Amino acid sequence: MGHSRIDKLSAAGLLVTLGIIYGDIGTSPLYVMSAIVGKETINDVMVLGGLSCIFWTLTLQTTVKYVFLTLKADNKGEGGIFSLLALLRRRFPYLIIGAVVGGAAILADGIIAPPISVSSAVEGLRYLNPDIQTVPIVIAIITGIFLFQRAGTHVVGRAFGPVMLVWFCMLATLGINQLVHNPGVLKAINPYYMVQFLSGSRESFVLLGAVFLCTTGAEALYSDLGHCGKKNVRTGWIFVKTCLLANYFGQGAWLLTLKGQTLGDQRPFFGVMPDWFLPVGIIIATCATIIASQAVISGSFTLVSEGIRLHLFPKFTVKFPSNIKGQVYIPAVNQTLLIGCICMVLYFKESAKMEAAYGLAITIAMLMTSILLLHYLKSKGWNMVLVWSIMMVFFIVESSFLFANLTKFMNGGFFTVMIASLIVALMLVCYRGGKISKTMVDPVKIESIKHKLKALSQDTTLPKYSTHLIYLSKVKKDDEVESLIPHSILQKRPKRADFYWFVNVDVTDEPYTMEYKVSIIEKDDLIKVRFRLGFRVQQKISYFLRLVIEDMVNNHEINLDPYYHGFSDKKQLGDFRFVIIEEEISQENELPVLDSLVMKAYYWVRKTAASPDKWFGLDTSMVTYEMIPVVFKKKTAPVKLTRIS
Repeated sequence: MGHSRIDKLSAAGLLVTLGIIYGDIGTSPLYVMSAIVGKETINDVMVLGGLSCIFWTLTLQTTVKYVFLTLKADNKGEGGIFSLLALLRRRFPYLIIGAVVGGAAILADGIIAPPISVSSAVEGLRYLNPDIQTVPIVIAIITGIFLFQRAGTHVVGRAFGPVMLVWFCMLATLGINQLVHNPGVLKAINPYYMVQFLSGSRESFVLLGAVFLCTTGAEALYSDLGHCGKKNVRTGWIFVKTCLLANYFGQGAWLLTLKGQTLGDQRPFFGVMPDWFLPVGIIIATCATIIASQAVISGSFTLVSEGIRLHLFPKFTVKFPSNIKGQVYIPAVNQTLLIGCICMVLYFKESAKMEAAYGLAITIAMLMTSILLLHYLKSKGWNMVLVWSIMMVFFIVESSFLFANLTKFMNGGFFTVMIASLIVALMLVCYRGGKISKTMVDPVKIESIKHKLKALSQDTTLPKYSTHLIYLSKVKKDDEVESLIPHSILQKRPKRADFYWFVNVDVTDEPYTMEYKVSIIEKDDLIKVRFRLGFRVQQKISYFLRLVIEDMVNNHEINLDPYYHGFSDKKQLGDFRFVIIEEEISQENELPVLDSLVMKAYYWVRKTAASPDKWFGLDTSMVTYEMIPVVFKKKTAPVKLTRIS
């Protein structure tokens, strides 16, 4: 089976991992050192201190927290803050707030990561032609990246893995080439230089926000875990970290040759390249930034698909482009991210201006992940003194990064915070609206209505609605349905059918479950089917139900012979009609003002997301929608009418 193949440590798996997981964090050398140096005069404290901060950030934040600790918190191979929430929500339900804020921050940063990465690489063309207009090139590349998503991340991984291997080898080679001339820069590993850098002045602390850019891809690394498997991610990181550090220290060695000067329009990343190699380096860098964008986008798909399962997002259409575990494509998210990325490029125009917007939201996400990770380690029985000791280090580091990044708020940080706030609002509306909506699921025993339904089925004075009439039921119990279903069959317009099917779809915490259970309430008349489908299974209920009916016919559990007419082929199962009940708020309601606004927004969001027929994989020619007004809370004021003659 393809589902588990990618979990195994292999050369092919490592190559796919380079293509999918490490693109974002792997392209940070393009802009981190230039962000740290900025327009300041270059000196030893700045260069060695900045390198020391990068080394210890990648060691503590990325290696210890994410690669070692956080990857332990996988939900059956799936990663990301919502997977972590799924493991903890029953025991610690209040953590949903942290997960909502963290998830929104990651998705918001997904709108700035592709523009800053691609822009940083494309701007290298100015070394060859100072007058070149980079904005149209960046927009064209980003558009191409998003159009490529429907192919699936496994195809992307196979295509991009070899390119990323070349990229990391290039990083290491360029860095080592500079280190050979100035190996003394390696002393920056000593944390003394980090302390000296941070205690120098207030401006040095502000520059910590620039240092943070070296680890922004760590959260995407965790979100993308399900695409490649834990062993490949951990083993790949040894190679990736070595190449990154070699390049950072090589850039530092080059910067020390410019002591007393300012960078101007130069970038250390391109500065370490020999002139003859520059065109090749720019091409490879551009390819690598395309892959960096891919890591963020695939992480966003994973997060949203997990959020849908937790009822934090509307039911967007989720596609699985291949059999390989973790492959997800969500068209609505793809389109939204594309529009957001293009807007960012048009607004900021240059990567240097985007640096101010980048990082603020992701520090919030990392803090939220730390809070959830603390509870996870606690739930696993870790020694709490050890847990608190480890987590306090992360809280101090991440709080420092957060305060440093807050200084960038007015320079662009507000942009990602605003987007994150909108995503938080969307998730809270979906979550609260779903909770209120659940209160209206009023179950009734099918046994109590079976005589009416059987009589309706046999009433030939009414036109036949269909052979098989199918309702999707939210009630899991085998002998119950919600009261809206008999109301639809008997009251709205009597619907005569030969068979009434009530179908419940239960999404399990296992990724690939495909099971069903049949409960025959009345033979050859009323049947309830409960599908248990894994959260990675694409729902094709039309097709699955046909398979169930064929199986029941072959096992002589139902008899279709009396319902065939002269023109029908006995291999046919008869005609199908799915009725989907859509609720609308009745004028009878007297909900509190806030809940009323939430429900209006909830129903609007549901209508703008994927239609239920697409979500459940129904043939649209077989679907009828029916609006039924629902009353959440009746108006209590008595109504008195006066009759006049």
